[in-house]
Amino acid sequence: MNKELIELQAQTNEQHFGKRLDQVIADLFPEYSRSRLKDWILAEKVLVNGKIITKAREKMQGNEDIVIYAELEVEVHHEAENIELDIIYEDDHLMIINKPANLVVHPGAGNQSGTMLNALLHHFPAIELVPRAGIVHRLDKDTTGLMVVAKTVPAQTQLVADMQERLITREYEAVCLGRLTAGGSVDKPIGRHPTKRTNMAVNQMGKEAVTHYRVISKFRAHTHIRLRLETGRTHQIRVHMSHLRHPLVGDSQYGGRVQTPKGASDELLQTLRGYRRQALHAAMLKFYHPITGEPVEFHSPLPEDFVGLLEALKTDVTENQDDMDFGVF
Repeated sequence: MNKELIELQAQTNEQHFGKRLDQVIADLFPEYSRSRLKDWILAEKVLVNGKIITKAREKMQGNEDIVIYAELEVEVHHEAENIELDIIYEDDHLMIINKPANLVVHPGAGNQSGTMLNALLHHFPAIELVPRAGIVHRLDKDTTGLMVVAKTVPAQTQLVADMQERLITREYEAVCLGRLTAGGSVDKPIGRHPTKRTNMAVNQMGKEAVTHYRVISKFRAHTHIRLRLETGRTHQIRVHMSHLRHPLVGDSQYGGRVQTPKGASDELLQTLRGYRRQALHAAMLKFYHPITGEPVEFHSPLPEDFVGLLEALKTDVTENQDDMDFGVF
């Protein structure tokens, strides 16, 4: 289902005098059910003479301007596309996919085709009968690594419930700007950014978000970290690390500009400037099989570009060991 924004306009007349708002809009917009129209009133979607009215029993006088701004769920048919998928495990109930960079998971504005969902419909056509084509959780377009996809409704129902109960363990590896002295946790709610429509941000009015992280290795001006999610908010790791003032390498959306240590080699400069995506990889998934109940665990090796980034940073440390010893960066 996709959501479509609609705007409905009408004017009341003398026949509506003394009638309740819900009765009036049911008369004016007969193509919509009374229950849907009442939901829109309660959701502050109905304006009378420019003023939001939330009482269905509000009496009309006649000659009012009625405007409804609402969202409708629209059934969208997605085409199967022969896009290669790296499936590292599959049984009758689920599959584990190792997602590459530059692959959108679900169709949306500007990406109606060429997505993982289109590929899933080609690989396993019956998945069309499963909500969201079995997709239980998402990865950002340029984040690589593991995703679980349900092939049946019972499997998806159980996996979604397990995700909500925090029974699915998801661990990531990342490279962030700056040197973290130690691991820690971020427990900060995440919501929409107040001015940047496509960004998320730490927002006290947002939803609970908890990220745990530990240091794998330190470089002169970067840190290789392992992260574990308790929640799964949009852009959660990227937002939380940016909030700590340690945004991810390559993540220009959240402040991950190119940062080089003093005296960096041309090779390191080239590697950092050429890293065009956030350095984030979903490395491990662990959960109980939704049908058998058996514990399962899957791992994904770091992709080639991530390995190349780490090698360049390690080489920089070797070439500047004195700086590491004396804390000169």
